[in-house]
Amino acid sequence: MSKEAVVKGTSLAGLWHRFSGMPGGKSLFSFMVGRSARYTGSIGAKVLHLEEGRSEVAMPDRAKVRNHLKSVHAIALMNLGELATGLAVMYQVDGRGRGILKGIGMEYLKKSRGTITATCEAQVPQEPGKHDLEVEGFLRDDAGDVVAKVHATWRIDIFE
Repeated sequence: MSKEAVVKGTSLAGLWHRFSGMPGGKSLFSFMVGRSARYTGSIGAKVLHLEEGRSEVAMPDRAKVRNHLKSVHAIALMNLGELATGLAVMYQVDGRGRGILKGIGMEYLKKSRGTITATCEAQVPQEPGKHDLEVEGFLRDDAGDVVAKVHATWRIDIFE
């Protein structure tokens, strides 16, 4: 992504840099992401950190994302995992290509309660062309225990 796009704030990175340092800016940025990806917005996640190759997002535990066992629903966790992997990838692709989720899977390791924080680290290829990028994210509870792992395949198309 060009430095000019970041400075102007016309890219995902630019918007993050513009809003994340302001009071309430991370909440505003998270709201905008949720409005542009409406189903993702349904879980009420907040972007905590975003940089080249790394994302961190948190989802509060509330009735809307719980199942009949009073734990966080599996699909809400998957939605959070998709958001974390997508942000880590698209932050790097935005302005020089495009990407779409091609496949996603989850390993559920522990019943999820409380705020769940998802992290992802990913490196996007620099060379132009189509790439299938395999990324992994970790979802942790308030105690720091991994409650789920997300495995996502993002189809990246880097323009020349």
